Amino acid sequence: MKTDTLTPPSFVLDTRTTSDLRRKLNEDPQAGIRQATQQFEGLLLQMMLKSMRSATPQDGLLDSDQTRFFTEIFDQQLAHDLASRDVLGFGKMIEQQMGGSASDTLRESSEALNTALLRVQQGVFERQAASSAGALAGSAPANVAGSASADAAGSGREYVHRILPHAVDAAKTLDVPPHFLVAHSALESGWGKNEIRLADGSPSYNVFGVKAGSGWQGPTVEVPTTEYVDGAARTAREKFRVYGSYGEAFQDYAKMLRGNSRFSEVPGQRDGAQFARSLQQAGYATDPDYADKLGRVIGGSTLRQALLG
Repeated sequence: MKTDTLTPPSFVLDTRTTSDLRRKLNEDPQAGIRQATQQFEGLLLQMMLKSMRSATPQDGLLDSDQTRFFTEIFDQQLAHDLASRDVLGFGKMIEQQMGGSASDTLRESSEALNTALLRVQQGVFERQAASSAGALAGSAPANVAGSASADAAGSGREYVHRILPHAVDAAKTLDVPPHFLVAHSALESGWGKNEIRLADGSPSYNVFGVKAGSGWQGPTVEVPTTEYVDGAARTAREKFRVYGSYGEAFQDYAKMLRGNSRFSEVPGQRDGAQFARSLQQAGYATDPDYADKLGRVIGGSTLRQALLG
């Protein structure tokens, strides 16, 4: 293994990162130290971003505990990604200070880093849990019917953990909190249980219910759906887009909302209820209660518990 091999950028809240690093430190201390110094560089960059944020006003009309919490996650991800590209060179400096390539020094350094990173991870996740609890504690407790059960809570956590990294990326494009996109996809897909599938049962990854209009050049699948005409529900068969991954689905969704003038009021929203109303007013869905349903998912306990789980 090359000692200068960099690990591709990952999601900052992925708990597997530290486990992978511990294994690498044991198997290949030189490569492990290189990866570990990237994480420390990320912490330094995160502190810099936090200092800059604290110097700017954060009590405007559009600011809230929720926006501040997800801004913190965004800053952590940004620092993590910058460190993985070694743009400042702090990682290399730290690596050199830790003793170069001497085997004894490497073993000692890897053991020290192993212990330190465990402590760092524990502190980071404790702060994130506390922040998210405070940010979401004041949200409305109502949910979409049936989603408050223990089974729904468990499936909600599994779904959120599966798609949250993609929501974070797409949220950067739309300049909205990532949990808005998580909630929207959860409403459309029934927390992943009602995701549109192909005839052979394989996933379409279309968790936003995006239809395949005349401009769509990719694969499609035709399935029954509920549409509302003059307030009355009726079943119709419609063609929907098929994606190769959840990442593609979230990026296409963000591109659609950012690039279509119909949805000009959606990007930049910081209030969950207004985000939902803007989608309905733009004609995202025909359900007359769509904004209320989405607002309840955004502020509901299922999403809150899933983010904390």
